[in-house]
Amino acid sequence: MKYIVAIIQPDRLDDVLQKLTDQEIHLVTVSSVLGRGRQKGIAEVYRSHKEAGSLLKKIKLEIAVNDGFVDAAITAITTGAHTGKVGDGKIFVLDVEQCIRIRTGETGGVAIG
Repeated sequence: MKYIVAIIQPDRLDDVLQKLTDQEIHLVTVSSVLGRGRQKGIAEVYRSHKEAGSLLKKIKLEIAVNDGFVDAAITAITTGAHTGKVGDGKIFVLDVEQCIRIRTGETGGVAIG
């Protein structure tokens, strides 16, 4: 089991979610976050609005998947989020020690779904 955390551009969210759905990955948590990367928060134009300051708007995706879905999830995120410009984002893949579905008490890969 793996826990995938991806930081992407806000305008790429719909494309990434569609690519994940195409790979039958439906369980996703999405958060609006602020952050900066290598560009150090350099002002950029986003939907005709110049955003200045040290922190830029980003979207954080959190996805728990069984091992067989890791490559498909990474491919879906990278193809959906790619623009070729600075700030496309990052993907982090972490090991999941245990997962428990609260409603049923199921554990492990079955609990992920």
